[in-house]
Amino acid sequence: MKAQKAAPWLLLTPFLAFFTLAFLLPILYAVWQSFTRVRLSGLFGEDGATTSFAGFDNYAKALGNPEFTASIGRVLLFGAVQVPLMIALATVLALLLESASAKWPRFFRAAYFMPYGVPGVIATILWSFLYVPGLSPFLDLAESLGITVDVLGPSTVLWSIANIVTWTYTGYNTLIIVAQLKAIPGDLYEAARVDGAGPWQIARSIQLPLIRPALMLTVVFSIIGTLQIFAEPKILREVSPAINNDYTPNLAAYNSAFNYNEYNVAAAQAVLIALAAFVLSYAFLYLSNRKAGRR
Repeated sequence: MKAQKAAPWLLLTPFLAFFTLAFLLPILYAVWQSFTRVRLSGLFGEDGATTSFAGFDNYAKALGNPEFTASIGRVLLFGAVQVPLMIALATVLALLLESASAKWPRFFRAAYFMPYGVPGVIATILWSFLYVPGLSPFLDLAESLGITVDVLGPSTVLWSIANIVTWTYTGYNTLIIVAQLKAIPGDLYEAARVDGAGPWQIARSIQLPLIRPALMLTVVFSIIGTLQIFAEPKILREVSPAINNDYTPNLAAYNSAFNYNEYNVAAAQAVLIALAAFVLSYAFLYLSNRKAGRR
């Protein structure tokens, strides 16, 4: 009996050890760093460093930075516009792929998913060629028609980043929704058709309500991903002066750590980003479940 009880824990030990070392300990270390400060002794720190408890000073410094708070507002605007559009597009694509009249669904599933397989840095570099005047055939064509488009300007570069993110992740979300659609019993479709329901009625009355868990999952993933945007603005900063070192919260934390050597402030910023992701995800799930409970 003892051996049987110990067997599951023995099998879980490698996973738990890796989870603790690669996930749990770094989080705890970042939280600890966010409550400490490091003081260097000597002109260049040659006399050593001392670590002391800083309380919430690092958090106050992070929130007191107008660039950091502006970056949070920027990604919230980004998420409020880009996430609904991306999830709506992914839902439409998934419904089309699973419709009875769909042709070559396997080919299109692979085609939609392919952009997700491109690393974010490579994808941003590829798109940057389409954003730079003189390199982009689309911008050159618009220029020849007398239309001037500045997709890297202060008012448009955020949506140029949104375009890259949408191109990358729409196919990924589509496959999540497709997997949920495939779990719907075929008897429901047959009963609906017997009752005279058309494709639009089936989608509205059967498919959309039953894929709600998949939609909620994709939205939560997208909320977390929005607050973690880093590679796209980091690469586009080389071609767009509208993007500064604190354009997104992750860029701001990177800037604090590696440009100003304020690792404790960067840790506080990272903790604030994680808290924001948790609060927004929880609020979305709470409101969604509350709305569903009223039906």
